[in-house]
Amino acid sequence: MAATQTPQKDSYTGNDDLSIGRQVLEIEAQAVLKLEKALGSEFTEAIQALCQITGRVVVTGMGKSGHIARKIAATLSSTGTPSLFVHPAEASHGDLGMIARNDAVLALSNSGETAELNAVVEYTRRFNIPLVALVGRENSPLGRNADITIVLPDYPEACPMGLAPTTSTTMALALGDAIAVALLKRTSFSSSNFQELHPGGRIGKRLLTVKELMHAGSNMPLVLDNVTVAEAILEMTAKAFGCVGIIDIDKKLIGIVTDGDLRRSMGKELLGRTVKDIMTDAPRVVALNALAAEALWIMNENTITSLFVTVEDKPHGIIHMHDCLRAEVA
Repeated sequence: MAATQTPQKDSYTGNDDLSIGRQVLEIEAQAVLKLEKALGSEFTEAIQALCQITGRVVVTGMGKSGHIARKIAATLSSTGTPSLFVHPAEASHGDLGMIARNDAVLALSNSGETAELNAVVEYTRRFNIPLVALVGRENSPLGRNADITIVLPDYPEACPMGLAPTTSTTMALALGDAIAVALLKRTSFSSSNFQELHPGGRIGKRLLTVKELMHAGSNMPLVLDNVTVAEAILEMTAKAFGCVGIIDIDKKLIGIVTDGDLRRSMGKELLGRTVKDIMTDAPRVVALNALAAEALWIMNENTITSLFVTVEDKPHGIIHMHDCLRAEVA
């Protein structure tokens, strides 16, 4: 009886993993660069078409393209372009009703021959719904029937067998981001709009505005410029911001007195002097609609703990560093 041979152990090492990982990233990076160079007037036409609709952008795709389509729909929605994902296989079983006459459809298919997309394509043609296709082959059923076709460059998949969607899906995902950002720019979508759609999580906190965190009205430490230092200290103590704003007869902020100013001006006659004598002119301020993160940056840069919030030189509020920290803006 012949002896059985023990199979040799695979010589594959961790260094091979690193090499393969870098190779995949290089392939996909080069593919995206090729896509960038290939992008032309059809991209502008697609953005124009999507801007003109009064409904939503319906994104669809099957398999791996479907996963990318879901992400594109989510990105569009979060950046001010109402969007949703429709599964093409479910479309012919009633979900075509999710596509309204004032919508547009963005369909993804690398081959352009995905059978499950047929019902969606036919529906858009029947009711004159704009159809934008992201395909790997222009001369494909989807590419030929779309109103606007954006063709992904022919580039090898990163998979060693050339089969698993890797490079193609990366290009489609990047192109979806490009569409979302272009639409964002067209609609002048602002950081405050972004915060409205992202109230939760770290992004929402970072996009809080000064107006949302400031102390206003009688909570502001303010005195007229002709009061004594003694009166200013009483106001500082009552409001506990470590400073007091100095306003003139027109209620414009002309200066500030801080704990540091008091220490630097210490003397026998200090309490009887007017605040205008010891105040710091032209104090640092922040705009009403500025991000709280900007206010925190100003405070850190100038080694101060409070900022007055002004509109046309008049104080509308005050924000303390601790307000930003409690809101987890940092």
